[in-house]
Amino acid sequence: MKTLKIKPLKSLIYTAFLGALLISSAGSCQDAKSQTGVARPEMDIHTAVLYGNLDAVKQHVAAGTDLDSQDPMGGYPLIAAATFGHTEIAETLIDGGADISVTNNDGSTALHAAAFFCRVEIVQALLDANADKTVRNKFGSTPRESVMGSFSDVKPIYEMMQSQLGALGLKLNMEELEETRPVIAMMLQ
Repeated sequence: MKTLKIKPLKSLIYTAFLGALLISSAGSCQDAKSQTGVARPEMDIHTAVLYGNLDAVKQHVAAGTDLDSQDPMGGYPLIAAATFGHTEIAETLIDGGADISVTNNDGSTALHAAAFFCRVEIVQALLDANADKTVRNKFGSTPRESVMGSFSDVKPIYEMMQSQLGALGLKLNMEELEETRPVIAMMLQ
């Protein structure tokens, strides 16, 4: 009988402890949000970048959000901005202190992505921020080498990327890509 009385008491103590832990951790989350005095937007940084929501990205920068947080697929905000051609967002992230040398799962940097997708303004912004032009991804390519081959050889890759990421907002103009690849290669000499 005595053990029956102790078990409910232990359960009550355990529940009270968990409640106190949850309350204290919720308070620390609020403290983290208010350290800069700016509330983080409800939309996470990766979604804001993907959808081109510049205002939300600016709010994340002002709130002190980790601009180099990796998404579950191994992507980073700056690399996504370069891929999807969100120039103002890329510039905001660079100015906000995003790591321009961070690499995704295939070892590519934002400069690799901007070069491959022929995002001239983003390539220039990254170069102005001293991005490393010599870094090689896991395929052994520098950003410049990603645009050096024949367009006809890589056109199927662009088409595949367009079909896979088009629903997320990726827009590729094949003629523009073909014309811009040599420009990017010259920028990266």
